Amino acid sequence: MSSHLVWSIIRNSNAFLLKKRNISKPFSTERNNLTNLNSYRYNGLVHKKSLAITDAADKKGFTIAYKKAKKQNKPRQNIVKRTFKSGPRRSLYKLKTLLQANKYRTDLTKAALRRASAVLRSQRPVKPRKLKAKKAAE
Repeated sequence: MSSHLVWSIIRNSNAFLLKKRNISKPFSTERNNLTNLNSYRYNGLVHKKSLAITDAADKKGFTIAYKKAKKQNKPRQNIVKRTFKSGPRRSLYKLKTLLQANKYRTDLTKAALRRASAVLRSQRPVKPRKLKAKKAAE
């Protein structure tokens, strides 16, 4: 089926839809949605090619899982996982070159880099805050 037909079917009712009060645009909780917005552009279910960025298993770096367009009807071979853990700058550069070299959803490149950098930022150690000494009352 075409992706537009599938989108028109699942747009308003699917298992990943997250509707909240007073929010006009619903969210999506699916794995292959980089921005978590329920829109045709970011939906990973309807497109032949989509990608997901998550934490690496050891919480050092990130894992990218992307669909192969040629293996669309073979679910086991459809998804390829690749882990980047060679430091934040180098990993983001490798991700960008991977997406550009394969011409892989160029419209999602910026969203993928944002998601990957957010994952890397969440893995940084938290600096302890210095507590201010209370001034003596007298």
